[in-house]
Amino acid sequence: MAVPELWAGLDAGKAEHHCTVIDTDGKRRLSRRVANDESALLQLIAEVLALSEGEPVTWAIDLNAGGAALMIALLTDNGQNVLYIPGRTVHHASGSYRGDAKTDAKDAFVIADQARMRRDLQTMHRGDDVAVDLRILTSRRLDLAADRTRAINRLRAQMLEYFPALERAFDYSTCKASLLLLTGYQTPGALRRIGRHRLAVWLKNRKARNCNVVAATAVEAAEAQHTAVPGEKLAAAVVAKLARQVMALDEEIAETDALIESRFRDHPHAEVILSMPGIGPVLGAEFIAHTGGDMGIYGTSDRLAGVAGLAPVPKDSGRISGNMRRPRRYCRRLLRVFYMSAMVAARCCPTSKAFYERKKAEGKNHKQAIIALARRRLNVLWALIRDGRTFEITAPPGPIPLG
Repeated sequence: MAVPELWAGLDAGKAEHHCTVIDTDGKRRLSRRVANDESALLQLIAEVLALSEGEPVTWAIDLNAGGAALMIALLTDNGQNVLYIPGRTVHHASGSYRGDAKTDAKDAFVIADQARMRRDLQTMHRGDDVAVDLRILTSRRLDLAADRTRAINRLRAQMLEYFPALERAFDYSTCKASLLLLTGYQTPGALRRIGRHRLAVWLKNRKARNCNVVAATAVEAAEAQHTAVPGEKLAAAVVAKLARQVMALDEEIAETDALIESRFRDHPHAEVILSMPGIGPVLGAEFIAHTGGDMGIYGTSDRLAGVAGLAPVPKDSGRISGNMRRPRRYCRRLLRVFYMSAMVAARCCPTSKAFYERKKAEGKNHKQAIIALARRRLNVLWALIRDGRTFEITAPPGPIPLG
């Protein structure tokens, strides 16, 4: 492969990017701002390629999604070599260059110069269509789950101000019938007036589960409070609206889960990933979304473990050695995939349970044992995807009989 003669650094933004092109001596050959528009970006690419006079050009960019997505797609579609330099790396590298000023032009120059000098930067590839779709869907699901948690917290905080007995009577994150109850009755007086029997019928007509128990619990809470707190009427209206919001979010999350599962099963590694105990369609989709589904990009399972935050790095200084810590930069959502699946597998998979118990016997606490199991499962999943095999549960070896 020919040695590149030009390096183009892109400081990406929402509406505009700044591009700086340097040669092998670090001399600026081009520096200008360009609109984040297809025609303008194609014109920039043509201009840089004209400068290179047929020699290879290496492009480097500080974003791998968002406003940089169009530029990355145009570069990869035109067969250009694109490197990714995280913004944090650019920020720290800027301190070693002369001057304290911070401008887009300087950042673009730093990006280009780092790409010229470094050999450890990740090459970017055109994303797999299934992986891109799953990244969009899983990100949307994460937002919906966060919105649901916030709505439930607001609902409980509002109820605590005027009806604390009902606030602590149910777990509103798991009991759908309690949310349904709040859409119709939110105050002690209203619950006492309808009574236990009629409330149970009201819930049953709306297909609520455990309607008799829910009705009895709600009326019991109402009997414990006969004082109307100032602002009760308006607060009750807010609670009813929040309850309907949580129920709507539950429906949208269920719809999103169905879309995730359907799209995830289109991926060629889906069967292998689902064969691992503790990994369902949602966690499997997160794995594909944050790895791109192509294990060849990482080279080894150790590299993938480092990206997932499951490979400790040394932090030695002076006489202190053997000090291992989790890396400061890693994909937290990828770590969550392996951690959560290990939590489940430690209970339901005999092989994983035996490994977990062995780590506990070695003196590790619960979290350390789960992380060790997560790392072990990452290695196994890597090997299964590499070999195209599915996971087979084998019983752990039993004690050797005596006599």
